[in-house]
Formats: sequence, structure tokens, C-alpha cells
Amino acid sequence: MTTSVTTTPLALTPITVGATALQNRIVMAPMTRNRAIGNVPNAMMVEYYRQRASAGLIITEGTAPSADGTGYARIPGLHTSEQRDGWKQVTDAVHAEGGRIFLQIMHTGRIFNTLNTPGGIAGVAPSAIAAAGDIWTDQQQLQPHDTPEALDADGLARVQQAFVDSAKLAIDAGFDGIELHAANGYLLQQFLNPHSNQRTDAYGGSVEGRARFVLETARAVARVIGADRTAIRLSPWNQYNDQPDYDEIDATYVLLARELQALGIAYLHLIDPAGYGAHGVATRAAVREHFRGTIILNGGIRTLYTMQDLLASGTADLVAVGAPFISNPDLVDRLRQGLPLSQGNPATFFAPGASGFAEGYTDYPAAEIIS
Repeated sequence: MTTSVTTTPLALTPITVGATALQNRIVMAPMTRNRAIGNVPNAMMVEYYRQRASAGLIITEGTAPSADGTGYARIPGLHTSEQRDGWKQVTDAVHAEGGRIFLQIMHTGRIFNTLNTPGGIAGVAPSAIAAAGDIWTDQQQLQPHDTPEALDADGLARVQQAFVDSAKLAIDAGFDGIELHAANGYLLQQFLNPHSNQRTDAYGGSVEGRARFVLETARAVARVIGADRTAIRLSPWNQYNDQPDYDEIDATYVLLARELQALGIAYLHLIDPAGYGAHGVATRAAVREHFRGTIILNGGIRTLYTMQDLLASGTADLVAVGAPFISNPDLVDRLRQGLPLSQGNPATFFAPGASGFAEGYTDYPAAEIIS
């Protein structure tokens, strides 16, 4: 008689990331959902994250470390005691379900309009260059990005301290760690790209100069909360938010990978550059060569077969899934059982539906109650 042996897919096996033990390797990617009225986490957000706690790790939506980093309408912050207390309810709910959760700290930099920032405060950036394109405001709908103020020496120190203080508040609020958002055209990536960083001081010019603020900020946060609770998100070749390609992309991300490896951070969250062609495939390999710690890969991953290939090959140690988690709060269970995934409604990804903010947010059912 032959006995069949069922092997658990790698994606469903546990792993320890930095200081945090995870129940599986499927990560809920950070996704802006624009439900934080007044920039404060609320009861709807508590329920939203609680529903998705079966993910091995939840990475929250981008969260502003300061008023001048709050470029979008209705995104949460973490720089006040009220915001800390709101997030504490989220982390308590996730932990009660057995989940783990990191806060993504996102300073939007030049991606802003003063209609969105608290008190109409101006945004800040490496250089006083407005981003191309428009941004949503609740008051006047789509409006052009405003021109940011260029950070002087005092401003650099203040913004870096804002990241540190927000990370400290995150640990106070019960988060298992934090992820610095240095991707998708926000402040930290704005320093990396010569299109948005035209400084002539020590924070501009060369690859090393443009990477300096990112690396200094990562080191400053790690000193305070520990490198094993500090992570970062990067997106080479991604042109989102007016970040065009430039000649030194590979050199930039090899430098970052090497220095972050030396720092010993919990993980590097990579928006898969392989989706941008052959040059992106080479960049992904170069990052893996120079960063031998934990890599989370994100980008169009939806099936256990794809996850298995990426994990078994060593390309990634964990995989992050975005939009499917919106309409499938029980995504991990559906993948484990081979159940079909529900489709989300893009019209309610960033805005309320006709019945209010909960529509398209906390009202997607788990598989067992779908008829």
C-alpha cells in the first residue's frame, strides 16, 4: 500500500522576521484606504485590520509621521497621542486574533495639496519642485500638486526626528515593528531620484549623496526601536508619482541593499522590479545578492503556485499580496482550501460607497458565508 504525503506549501509555513514570529509567509501589503476621518484611526479601521489578521504579517496603510507629511485626504497619522490611542485599538484587535502587524511610516513629501494637510501646512521635499499630475481633495476634487518647500538643514533634522518619534509611538501603540516607505514616489524615494532631488549639498548630487537621508533615517529609527523591528520598502524602476528612470538606478539600489544588510533590518520589502522588463530582473537579482536578510516581494502575486516558485527559489522569503486582501479578508484560508477569490469594487477602494465608508471596506464576507 502506498501512503501519500501532503507537503504544506512554503507560503503557509511559519517564519521569524527580525524579532517577530509569523504564522505564515503571506503578507498583507500596505494599501491606502482613505478611511481615517480627521487623520485618526477609528473603529472601522479596527474592524478592517482585525478581519485580516490571518495574514502572516499585516503592513498598515501609509501613515504620516507629521502634519507636513499628510498629503492625501483621510490618511492616518501617528504623531499625536490621539492617533497613538487609535492605533492601539487596531494592534490589540489584530493581536487578539493571533496576528502580527507593522506600521508603514509614509511621509508624502511633494505629493500633496494644502487642502489635504492639517491646517493647510505646506509639504516639504528635497527640492522645491512640484510633482506632475493631480491629487484628490474632498473640498475641490482633483487639484494640481502644490509646490513643496525645500528642506534646509533644520528641516532635514526635524523630518528625520519625526520618523523616529513616529516609530517610538508605534511601539508604544503595540506594533510589532515599522516599515519605512521609501517607494512609490514619496519623500524618502524623492531623495533617491535626481528628477526630484536637485540638491547640491551632501544630500544630493551623487548616488551616495541622494541615498544619505534614507540611510540616516533608517539608522536613526533602528537605534531607537531596534534594527530587528525596523524595515523598509523600495521600488526600483517604478515611475509612480512622477519618478522617471535615471542612469544610476542599479547603483542606487545596490548601495541601499548593501548598507541595509549591514544595519541588520528586519526585512526589505521590494516592489518587484522584474515587472519592468529585463533591466528590472537584473536589479532584483542584484538586490538579492547584496541583501541576504529577509526579503518580502510584492507585485501581482495571487496564487500559491506563484508563491511557491518565488519562495522555493530563494527569490523571496515572504510574499506580499495587495488588492485581493481588500475583498477577501480570509485570503489565507481561501488559498489554503483552494477556494475562489472574490472580486473587489475599485470604485470603493479609496472612497465611500453610496451607503457610507464601510461599503467596500469592512463588508466583504468570509468564504463560509458566501452562498
